[in-house]
This record gives sequence, structure tokens and C-alpha cells, in this order.
Amino acid sequence: MKRTTPAPLIGLFLIGGVAAYLLELIVQSRGGFIYVPPLSLAFTLFVVAIAVVLMAIPIRRWVTGKRKEPIDGLYASRVVALAKASSYSGSLLLGLGAGVIVYLFGRPIAPSGAILTTVIAQLGAAALLIVGGLIAEWLCVLPPDDLEKNDKEVAGEPAA
Repeated sequence: MKRTTPAPLIGLFLIGGVAAYLLELIVQSRGGFIYVPPLSLAFTLFVVAIAVVLMAIPIRRWVTGKRKEPIDGLYASRVVALAKASSYSGSLLLGLGAGVIVYLFGRPIAPSGAILTTVIAQLGAAALLIVGGLIAEWLCVLPPDDLEKNDKEVAGEPAA
């Protein structure tokens, strides 16, 4: 699996921001209510970010040799996939929060403190989810010398 690059994260951020802004604009123009993310969303994103990093720590300990018991390969691949999904979803949610806050500040009526608090909490938690996903992905990377060593041993061993 390849490491996460900035391009999809920026793309998802822009997609989320534009979608949230347009959705807020359409709903408000039809007389609906402004979407305000609940505070529980920020708390959940924070917990998921911490959990992803904690799940990757045993893999890093095994890679560095501090853990003697082998790690299940399926567990490691699931953690890497979860880390990548966390950074992607965090980027999308960061864009959604940015779109909402841009819409709120573009209105003639100033947003209340409670609305700003929940949106800013979502922005912070989504950024933390991106960082947690990228850190967990980094923790699961094998050192380059181990990869070369394994390739040489496999290529140099006789078939029979």
C-alpha cells in the first residue's frame, strides 16, 4: 500500500467545503435551518483519532524489535487501511466544517457563540483525525533496509 499523499487530502477538503457551502446556501434559501454539527461529532472524531494511533503502536513496536510476539498480518493491514480511511474522512469532514464556517461568516447576521464553538470543535477534531491517521500510517511502515534484506534473501535462495 502506498503512503497517503497530499493531493487526495486537498481534493477531499475542497469537495467537502464546496458541498457544505452549497448545501447551506440551498437549505437556507428555502427557509430551512442551518446545519450545525453536534458536539458529540467532535468528541467521536477525537476518540477515533486516538484509537487509530493506539492500534498502530503494537505494529511499530514489532517493527522496531521491542516486541517479540509476531503481529498478525491481517491485523496490520486492517490498521493501515483504517489509518488511510481516517485521514481521508478527516479531510472530508474538515472541508465540511470549513464550508459551514465560511457560510456563517458570509451571512449578514453574526453567528452565535454556541454555533461557532461546535463548528470550531469539529474543525479541530477533524484535523486531529487527519494527523492521527497519518501518524498511524507512519507507525506501520517497515524500515527500508528490512525490505531490501527480505527481497535479497528471497531472490538469492534456491528453488529446490
